[in-house]
Amino acid sequence: MGRRSKHSTPKVRAPRVPSARGWLGAGAGADTTIQVPASFRGTTVQVCGLHPFAVGDGTSMLGVPLGVHEHTSATVCADPMSWFQGDAIGNPSVFVMGLPALGKTSLVARMCVGLAGYGVLPFVLGDTRPDYVPTIEALGGEVHRLGRNRDYINPLDPGESTVAAQRLRAAGFEREAQEVEADAHGRRLTTVLGLIAIQRKGPTTEAEEAVLDRALHIVDARLDRVPIMSDVLDVVREGPDELRAAVIDRGSWEVYQTKTEGLELSLTLLSTTGFGGLFSRESSKPLQRDKPVVYDISAIPQGESDLLAAALLACWSNGFATVNIAGILADAGLEPRRLYFLVMDELHRILRAGGGMMVDRIDYLTRLNRAEMVGQAMITHTMKDLKALPESERLKAMGFIERSGMVILGGLPGAEMPDLTPVLPLTQEEQAKLASWATPPSQSAKEGVKQDPPGRGKFLIKVGGRPGIPIRVRLTQRELNLTNTNRKWQEVEAQRRAARAQAREAS
Repeated sequence: MGRRSKHSTPKVRAPRVPSARGWLGAGAGADTTIQVPASFRGTTVQVCGLHPFAVGDGTSMLGVPLGVHEHTSATVCADPMSWFQGDAIGNPSVFVMGLPALGKTSLVARMCVGLAGYGVLPFVLGDTRPDYVPTIEALGGEVHRLGRNRDYINPLDPGESTVAAQRLRAAGFEREAQEVEADAHGRRLTTVLGLIAIQRKGPTTEAEEAVLDRALHIVDARLDRVPIMSDVLDVVREGPDELRAAVIDRGSWEVYQTKTEGLELSLTLLSTTGFGGLFSRESSKPLQRDKPVVYDISAIPQGESDLLAAALLACWSNGFATVNIAGILADAGLEPRRLYFLVMDELHRILRAGGGMMVDRIDYLTRLNRAEMVGQAMITHTMKDLKALPESERLKAMGFIERSGMVILGGLPGAEMPDLTPVLPLTQEEQAKLASWATPPSQSAKEGVKQDPPGRGKFLIKVGGRPGIPIRVRLTQRELNLTNTNRKWQEVEAQRRAARAQAREAS
């Protein structure tokens, strides 16, 4: 018993199978590490014979080429206007947020260049640093350099509206011509009232608004040139019957003077070289509607927040008037349809400087940009920039993110996530990725060698609650030269290195 019969079937051993690391055992040649197989990208026709080792590439190819997918190295194309026209998003706007020095400006500048190639005109209506001037110049656009002893911007200049109204009348569009003229009058009135409110840090009265409204009509009728602020001041001081009737002075010159004293003082300040230094003369050059444009206001000291707000208000007024005229002429068939891409970098500074007016203007644009045929990019650093605004303005600013067609996020600290996730859903993996990109660069002991931050050029494209697309942006040398925001720091460092080299040679 217990002994196998010699006629029983022998046990069949299973064939040896190598493990994932090869044959196991001494001298069998097993690998200690597994090398990553080489990956290739190609068209469907080229790689179809590699089945089942091919993987589909699902990144968007609609819009401006921004960079490559961080995981697959596939080209990623995106911009708010192309995605909106392709029904990928419901609003032609993008909100860009990330810590400084990670490439936000360079990313939006690439959008500007790509959209310009598609026929869209970039408008930067208030460059406070300036970052976009070299890019707009390279595109053949106009640069308006505003500041004391630089270019001037006349808030009473109707711009291209006068010529546009003449063209519309000549073509038989009387109603449209009247619309252009009425819009120009209303824009000038609103701009001057806004400048007065910023200058005096308080609202204007109903009597002052009525007087200013009629004064603008009077100077337009009297002059055969574009009026300036001093012309309106002269009419207010003169006190013609139309103005006296507007304030209901009941035949008393003293009552008229009392009711217009504050307005006269404000117009005096806007007509002199102090606060009104930018606005007291004729505009240095008109704003063209068929070229890229940037208003460079970097010469205005950042400490003069009132003057900065006034300049922004005037720039935006001119810009929106140009966009409106272009739309009316296109509707009448007198000009081709033009699309505009408005860039608002350093958004937090624009909002703080505007005293509420800029928040309302941007809020209006984010709601009606589809009807206005305008795309926009809003760029800021963190959610804390928006939370620093007063309560009423903060709620509107938070709505900018919610209404943006796409949101592009750079490196952000983990402390930002509780404020960001209520308005933009992010997975735990996406939050961890953004926090890792916010890590500072490692220190280099070698002189003249600087380490880039881990998150430089890395962004996450989010559309609503969809999974984000992580991309890596690599700039060409031409782009690096145009969008280098650390140029002054690098010049100082180069001077120091040159001085140290001279000292070593001398010793």
